[in-house]
Amino acid sequence: MAGEDLTREFGTLVRKLRLEKDLSQEGLAELCGLHRNYIGAIERAERTPSIVTADKLARALGTTLSEVFSELERNLDQGRDSWFS
Repeated sequence: MAGEDLTREFGTLVRKLRLEKDLSQEGLAELCGLHRNYIGAIERAERTPSIVTADKLARALGTTLSEVFSELERNLDQGRDSWFS
């Protein structure tokens, strides 16, 4: 899978999990010590977070990095184009 596709899927998953927790981008940013604009850039796949940042996001969203990666893998294995389809 191309890096751009993985970045897009990661951002989409972050958005899905954030919305499930009823968090704004600003609220999520506060929980992980990041800027709200950076959260938006991740969700739009304009930025690729480091593994440390991905872990901060996962923890703030009430999950683990391994669960996030597992969900990404499941989605990609199923060949789905979007988490919202």
